Amino acid sequence: MADVVQYRLERMVDELDDLERRGIFSRREIAEIVKQRRKFEYRLKRPSPLKQDFIAYIDYETQLDALRRLRKKAATRELARQGKKKTKTRKSVSDFAPVARIMEIYRLAVMRYKGDVELWFRYLEFCRQRKNGRMKKVLAQVIRFHPKLPGVWIYAAAWEFDHNLNVTAARALMQSGLRMCPNSEDLWIEYLRMELTYVNKLKARKVALGEDKGTLVRDNKDANEKQWKEENKDLFMSLDDEEKENNNHGSDEESVKKLDLFSEHASGILKTIYSGAIQALPSSFSLRKQFLEILEAIEVTDSEELRGEILSDMKRDFSADPEYWDWLARLEMSDASITGEKNDDAMLSKLQKAAQVYEEAIKTVPSAIMFKLYIKFLLNLIAPESGEAEVISFNHTSSYITDILKVYEKAETMGCLTEELACQYVSFYTQLGRLEEAKKVAEKLCSGKLSDSLQLWVLRVSIEIRLITKNSLSPSKADALSIFELFRTVLTKMTMSKAESLWIMALKFFGNQKKYFEKLIELSLKAVVKYGGSENGFSLSSTVVNFILQKDGLKHAREVYKRFLALPHPGLALYKNCIELESNLASLGNEDSLVNARKLYEAALSTYDQDTSLWKDYHSLETTLGTSETAAAVYWRARKSLKDSAVVFNSPDQL
Repeated sequence: MADVVQYRLERMVDELDDLERRGIFSRREIAEIVKQRRKFEYRLKRPSPLKQDFIAYIDYETQLDALRRLRKKAATRELARQGKKKTKTRKSVSDFAPVARIMEIYRLAVMRYKGDVELWFRYLEFCRQRKNGRMKKVLAQVIRFHPKLPGVWIYAAAWEFDHNLNVTAARALMQSGLRMCPNSEDLWIEYLRMELTYVNKLKARKVALGEDKGTLVRDNKDANEKQWKEENKDLFMSLDDEEKENNNHGSDEESVKKLDLFSEHASGILKTIYSGAIQALPSSFSLRKQFLEILEAIEVTDSEELRGEILSDMKRDFSADPEYWDWLARLEMSDASITGEKNDDAMLSKLQKAAQVYEEAIKTVPSAIMFKLYIKFLLNLIAPESGEAEVISFNHTSSYITDILKVYEKAETMGCLTEELACQYVSFYTQLGRLEEAKKVAEKLCSGKLSDSLQLWVLRVSIEIRLITKNSLSPSKADALSIFELFRTVLTKMTMSKAESLWIMALKFFGNQKKYFEKLIELSLKAVVKYGGSENGFSLSSTVVNFILQKDGLKHAREVYKRFLALPHPGLALYKNCIELESNLASLGNEDSLVNARKLYEAALSTYDQDTSLWKDYHSLETTLGTSETAAAVYWRARKSLKDSAVVFNSPDQL
């Protein structure tokens, strides 16, 4: 390995001598360069060099070459300032060696890591930037190793088309790529773009020679100006325009014929590639959209016919897809912006057409997704999202609010109202400030097939509370009773873990009403008896105890947690919560709390004697607040109980 490294360094002698002779680097700097290169060469000669080793070496050589070029320019400027005659300096070995060395490192890297596509593209970009003659060879290699990667074919064709100016080679590469990757949308689209760009270049060449005019690219602004000038041509006609018009009439007809030739050719290309693409990718909706976008951007013969064909094919193949209908409706709006129709009447006409598309869609595809897309479209008309322009004026907002409500009602009637849509339905009423109507809708939905929806119940309860507290902060007896009955209905229906937010809402609302708060505690006791206490996660009993501790103090909290612990299955989470409460007080010197904490540990261990963390916490308590005898007793009890456990304790200190 050392001999190979030394040999490679000796081959750099001519380059280094040239750098020193030309005054670009000093002898000390050259010694440092040799040292760094020796270090990198040894890294590359390891049995398994890393990719990062190659990258680091390339980065070093790239930065070194950039510094060399800067110093060379500085030296040239210095000679010019001294008044010496400016002569064109011949390139020497130090000008060619850096690029050759970097290319060699890249070659070694890609041969070592043939599957690293990013590395291959770095190699290609370096060749392209330095206009190196090895570009074609590297492209052939990357295509050989990665023939199933569409990006490789696109890159190779783009280089042939843009830099090598070889349209035939670019077309051959694209067609080969389509044979290898027929299911690549990007390849089909880029192939179409390339062919149309070539036709447009041919036309631009004719225009430059004065044999033609215009381009294939559609410019809506120019089209509008041309139409306006055509309508008002009398304003621009000079005195001798009539004679010129007669003389130029024949030449205009010839120009139109030539334009039609290019347009027909572009139209034929688009038809051919489109038919091949939909045969290869019949289920790709995005591919059809991109073809239509390209067609909208160019002027070809029979463009309207082509557009109609693509749209009819899309309707035939994607009429059961909600995304298609949403796109089709929004296409009506985009057509309005393309044609430049900005007045209210024109926009309202387009909006009505878009709404008709959505109405047809919910008949063809009656699904929750379709209704959601329809509602989202209407909501964007009222309140555009960030980055979107305002579509309608404020005067028409009320009519679209009515339309949105009708769509929600239609979704409910057709059985397409999901939990998400139902919550949006109720929330929309609340955003409008129509709380009474929101309440009625929520009541109707909660008594129907969505009666198990937690979010819907939360919305209903919050609306009821807002209505009650709208005029006064303290509810009347009748209002408090109705709210409690509402809470009772939903809390007895749902499990404790599911109704967590509702329990917390109920505790906060009735926190200052003793009568209903006691009833709520009784309700929670029944729920714990019915569903059992929680081992981990949300614990209703712990939530109630903590709430009472903050509200009424320690004495009342102890009374309540003892009531919960007296139930058949209070749950480990409650035991741990109560133990933490008593332990914190015991650490402050409260003897009663220490006694209570020991009792709680004993009660918990009688049920959960295989819980290692419980034994560790108990031992930690005795070690901190008890005596050595009580701590040792807990330790030996834990060893005896956990003898079959995976955790083995070696000493009391390690417990």
